[in-house]
Amino acid sequence: MKRLMAAVVAVLLLVCLSIGLAQAIRTGDQPQAAQQPAASKVDTASNNERTPAAGNRKSAMDLMEQAAKDNKYLFGFFWKSDDEKTAAMKKVFEEAVAKVSERANTAIVRVTDSAQREIVKKFGLDRAPMPLALAIAPNGAVMGGFPGEFTEEALVNAFGSPSTEKCMKSLQDGKLVFLCVQNDSTKLNAEAFQGVQEFKALAQYATFTEIVKLNPSDAAEASFLADLKIDPQTKVAVTAFLAPPGVVIAEFEGATQKDQLVSALLQANSACGPGGSCGPSGCGPR
Repeated sequence: MKRLMAAVVAVLLLVCLSIGLAQAIRTGDQPQAAQQPAASKVDTASNNERTPAAGNRKSAMDLMEQAAKDNKYLFGFFWKSDDEKTAAMKKVFEEAVAKVSERANTAIVRVTDSAQREIVKKFGLDRAPMPLALAIAPNGAVMGGFPGEFTEEALVNAFGSPSTEKCMKSLQDGKLVFLCVQNDSTKLNAEAFQGVQEFKALAQYATFTEIVKLNPSDAAEASFLADLKIDPQTKVAVTAFLAPPGVVIAEFEGATQKDQLVSALLQANSACGPGGSCGPSGCGPR
């Protein structure tokens, strides 16, 4: 459950930044310097500014793109003030990433550095509480957002399964997601998929809807299925309907119908209220 919650907190952080409510989000712990391969540990802060640590200057966006090419995560540490809290959290950060250096590259960024404007703008970091750690998947999904204080354990556990990453990227982009849990052994696969396809074909939802298929027998997805409380041994296809920031608004066994899915979305939006707490526009597109 920790992995899913870290990803949801990350989306909530980005949502809150986008509507000026960053102060509402809190979580975690912080770092300093631990040993890492030089290739994966880069301090991107300006050489003309004081930093908690020195190193090669390189664009964090370049590092994120390189991590994606290497199918690795990018763990970023973002800071503004050179104070005791920043130093303490940087120590926690570097101790954590040293343990996962084979799976993640590292960027340390002072958000006031003009060379880092692109990543600051992309994630709204100029309004974020500092220091801040982000765990970014190869597909660009933010799988963990840890403003202020965070723990080593929280960072190490920020990795998600392939389907979790796909779902969180779409949710982070403000889209609805149908997670279709089925394989050759499950029954009613076509019937379960029919309503989903018809929903996505609706003009008002087409561009806001993504479909992710998950094989329940894939061991790599066990943690995600556990988070969603879906039995990996299910005999029947299961469809989970997710909306930003990471809310499961409905779950279905077997066949789905377009009208049923539309109704579930409208009910979720109604429950969120005007402007909703589930996202900047409620639980999903109306």
